[in-house]
Amino acid sequence: MSTMFEGYGTSGPAYDEMFDGDELRPPYLRMRDSLDKMSTPELISRVEALQASYLDQGITFDIGGEERAMPLDILPRVIEMDTWTTIERGLQQRVKALELLLADVYDAGNVFNDGVLPRQVITTSSHFHRQAATIRPANGVRVHVSGIDLIRDNNGEFRVLEDNVRVPSGVSYVMTSRRAISAALPETIAQHRIRPVASYPQRLLAALRAAAPAGVADPTVVVLTPGVYNGAYFEHTLLARTMGVELVEGRDLVCRRGEVMMRTTKGLAPVHVIYRRVDDEFLDPVHFRADSMLGCPGLIDAARAGNVTLANAVGNGVADDKLVYTYMPDVIRYYLNEEPVIRNVDTWRCGEPDHLAEVMDRLDELVLKPVDGSGGKGIVIGPRASRAELDELRGKVLDDPRSWIAQPVVQLSTVPTFVDGELGPRHVDLRPFAVNDGSRVWVLPGGLTRVALGKGELIVNSSRGGGTKDTWVLAGPTSPEQQQQQQQQSREVL
Repeated sequence: MSTMFEGYGTSGPAYDEMFDGDELRPPYLRMRDSLDKMSTPELISRVEALQASYLDQGITFDIGGEERAMPLDILPRVIEMDTWTTIERGLQQRVKALELLLADVYDAGNVFNDGVLPRQVITTSSHFHRQAATIRPANGVRVHVSGIDLIRDNNGEFRVLEDNVRVPSGVSYVMTSRRAISAALPETIAQHRIRPVASYPQRLLAALRAAAPAGVADPTVVVLTPGVYNGAYFEHTLLARTMGVELVEGRDLVCRRGEVMMRTTKGLAPVHVIYRRVDDEFLDPVHFRADSMLGCPGLIDAARAGNVTLANAVGNGVADDKLVYTYMPDVIRYYLNEEPVIRNVDTWRCGEPDHLAEVMDRLDELVLKPVDGSGGKGIVIGPRASRAELDELRGKVLDDPRSWIAQPVVQLSTVPTFVDGELGPRHVDLRPFAVNDGSRVWVLPGGLTRVALGKGELIVNSSRGGGTKDTWVLAGPTSPEQQQQQQQQSREVL
């Protein structure tokens, strides 16, 4: 294993989370010591067994209509408790601000009247739904589950890359990767005190039950899935099974007199909370797409009547809009009177003339993103684009400036990744998941680390060939004395 690390190159501006120059960073010391005792053939055999087990369990993702085993790298990512505490605090702050923003834009609109956020930014968003106006959830929660994407910049500082509060996915990979890595590297995981992730389903179920309509003491919770052909169906089944609730499709539900019922072998049974994994546009053919067979007619009216809770709430997508993202620092200051704990990535709004002019001048230096894009789709990295691609992009941006933002090329941090029998640095991001039960925002310790498996590749999405890593949050802070001792030991190892 030592030969692999000897060839590990960390040159370039990206922050490497394992090595600081030639020195090993403290969180990775024990992992290095453990893996150093393993031969390359042995590690390769464990990788093969790991991938085979994922495929056998049906842990897959959809890419171009083809189901493939989700690539899971055998080397985990390690985050110190002190660092995680800051991440946790920042996510809790952001979720609280997002809750207040969504409640405001679909009701009083004070954020518009006070000049913090232009009304047209919200009303021109493709994810703004007037059907959600004045719907007030039972316990005031709209963002029951969130997945806030973070990156680590060249200085090692975590930044918010984007918000996901519609139907965030990926938590199933967090739970399954922990089990898989525990089996693949038992001796390594035994040497670390790692915060567990297994309690997520219970936390989610508790939050969903807390969101039940008023007067319902023992609510019935269901998971609504688009069906077996959905790319995240594995996650839907896993969450329903681990929470101990029914997994239903739209055809299993019926709305009568403003209430939602579920078809069972014993007749109709009331449903009080729907953890829906169906996009807004397909949820209710009465109010959205009339041709949708994935939802159930009458769900929006039942929610408005206060007889059922939809989690997450309809209309949350405006907060996912990347143009709204650029206003989040001001939104946090406005609602919470606090400075953001985790900063945004610097961003230009192409809809503003001065920003647009600068972006056009620097098109070959910046990253351009469609504001309603997801999965890495539509992103153009200026320095890697051809002249023809840049000319095409320029035309698209000038035709519809509001639909684009620009950001500097951020060299995502790198972590050791085992690809094709070799160890090397690969770029990663992090999607921590937060659950809001109305009284507390709980953050799952770890989250989904997505890794770009191609050398030098910056887009980590699975739809673009990315994989995942198990994310270890170490339990207990590291004292200065321990850190100094670990740094001394890392020099001796190297």
